[in-house]
This record gives sequence, C-alpha cells and structure tokens, in this order.
Amino acid sequence: MKDGFRIIDSDMHIIEPPEMWEKYIDGAYKDRAPKIVGRYPIGTYGLMEGHMLPTVDAHARERWNGMFRVVGPHLQSDAARGFDPIAQVGAMDREGIDVAALFPTIGLYVMSFDGLDPAFAAAICRAYNNWLYDFCQHAPERLRGVAMIPPHDIVEAIRETRRAVQDLGFMGVFLHPSPVNGRQWHERYFDPLWYELQELNVPVCFHEGTGTVIRQPGDQFGTNRIMMHVASHPIAMMYTSLSLIIGGVLEAFPGLRVALLECNTGWVPFWLDRIDHDFERLAEWDAPTLTMKPSAYFMRQCFVGAEEERGLKQVVEQIGDDNIVWSTDYPHWDSDYPHASEEFLALPVSDKTKQKILWDNCVRLYALH
Repeated sequence: MKDGFRIIDSDMHIIEPPEMWEKYIDGAYKDRAPKIVGRYPIGTYGLMEGHMLPTVDAHARERWNGMFRVVGPHLQSDAARGFDPIAQVGAMDREGIDVAALFPTIGLYVMSFDGLDPAFAAAICRAYNNWLYDFCQHAPERLRGVAMIPPHDIVEAIRETRRAVQDLGFMGVFLHPSPVNGRQWHERYFDPLWYELQELNVPVCFHEGTGTVIRQPGDQFGTNRIMMHVASHPIAMMYTSLSLIIGGVLEAFPGLRVALLECNTGWVPFWLDRIDHDFERLAEWDAPTLTMKPSAYFMRQCFVGAEEERGLKQVVEQIGDDNIVWSTDYPHWDSDYPHASEEFLALPVSDKTKQKILWDNCVRLYALH
C-alpha cells in the first residue's frame, strides 16, 4: 500500500538466473536450452539457436550497458542477491505494491522465432513456468505468475495454458505481439486458444520486447535503440488490437480479456477514433461479422498498460478510466523504480481514478479475489 492506495503491479519483471533453463528444461533439450550470459543489469543477454537476444550488435550492446550504469545504482542490492524472490518482494515493498503479475526479461524474446520446433518451444515454456512457480512460492499471495505459452502449435499452447492455470495457479498467459510463422492473431487457427482462455477465465497479455528475431515495428531503424524502442511498444499494440477487433476475435469470444502491456495509453483515443472512422465506411466489406463499433469491443474487453504519463489526464477524459492498469516495469532500464508509484500518484487525476488504475481494474483483468 502507498499513501492509502492498494496497488497491483500489472507488469513487473523478474530476471532469469543464468542456470534457469538448463536446470529446468526436459533432459532431451538441455543442449539446446536458452542460455543467459552476463549479469543484470549490465551485460545480460540470452543465447538461443545461435541468436543473441535481444538482437543488437556489439556497439549497441555497449551503448545499452552504458545506459544501465546510470540506472544500475538503484538495483545494486537486488543484483547482489541475484534478483531472487526476497529482492523482488523488497522492491515491491519499496514501491508499496501489494500484488505483482510477473513477466520475464530474456523470456520476452525466446518464443519470437519462426519455424521453432513445437516440442522444443513447449519444453522452453514448461521450464520457465516451472521455475516461475518455484520463485512465487516465497510469497504466493503477492508474487503471481503469468505463463509463457508457445504460439507455434495450438495444441501445445492450449496444453500449457491449462497446466499453468489449473496446476500452477497462474493468473494469465502472455504472448509477444509480433505474429509467429506468419499467422495473424485473428486467423481461425488461434480460435481454440481464445476459447480456452475464455473458459478458464484468464487473460491473454501481449507484451513487446524490442530486439526480436522476427519482424516487429521499429526494426527498420537498425540498432538505434531510441528509434526501435519508441516505435515497437505502442505500434505493436496498435496492430494487435486492430487484428483482434476488426478480425472478429472479440466478437466471437466476448468473455476474452486482453491486456496490452508496457505500451502507454496516449495512442488509444486516436487509434479507436481512426478504427471507428474506417469501420463506418468499410464494415460491410471488411468487417461484416462485427455487431458493435470497434471501440466498444476495446472498452468491453481490453486493458492497456500505463506507467507515469503526463498525458494520462487527457486520456482518461477521452476514454474513461475503466481500461487502464499500471506498472512499475521493474527492474528494466526504462522503469521509474524506485519512484514509480510516487510519480504516478502525483499525476493530476482523481483519487477515484487512481484507485481504479492501481487496483480495481487489475482485479478485473486478472480475476483476482
């Protein structure tokens, strides 16, 4: 709790220990398991299938390391503990966070490979989810897992979703927003997954990670981290929301909840207006199955992740405060930790709105009780 507000962090990150995948993955895949090299916050990267993750060249990595030297002092004590569960809960306490939905760091990238062997992809996800389950046992009421699932094979995706939710108690699944194997999210191939999530009453959480092996917004800028990062996160979520809405997914699965995380909120009013505008003129041909305005689907089923945003007041004035959740993004380089909650609470929105964004909306998103 912070200044009288209960807080759920909708998108807090863990740091995978170097031995995690090799220790937890099925024996048949140990020689191919993703590897973590270096020590966070400086010089930490993943190696998988011959690729460095994130995919930046040596000059860009050095520039990135320099950036971490600036933010690193805030994380020294946590890094000294290897970002273990005690460090995670300590960071939550410093920010006043009661409950955190946990997402990976290197794990944001490992499913972003076209043509990945489905059995191998599933093994990677099982290993990560099993490790995360063990991690959460330090404080299971506060540390809550969101499962990695493999988009390469729908049967494996559903199997791991069921296991993670029913056996491990995870409260959602996450996917990288860039389509894998050329499949768009509105293709009927994914319908069984959306149905399963709806039946299990857990959300799908889309989370960008800049520097993947597959195509993503911003990759045309090469290794310029500013250009890549500024573009990738919000634009990827524009594409994803457009696919799910106009592609008919939210019409077909009205109980499916969708989180668009770490993308800020300022783009949402403009984007919904633009989609509605074209829908009014082209729906008969390009969206004939929709029974509501596109923006109505978003308002009914989507949640968007905010951090400290100077324009949040204007966003709330345009779309309301029912669809916004909050995150520290701890311990990543662009996080405002350890002052993230303090800076959010200083924004010029009402206490009622703060309460909804910090707690109520996340309770609805993750079906917390």
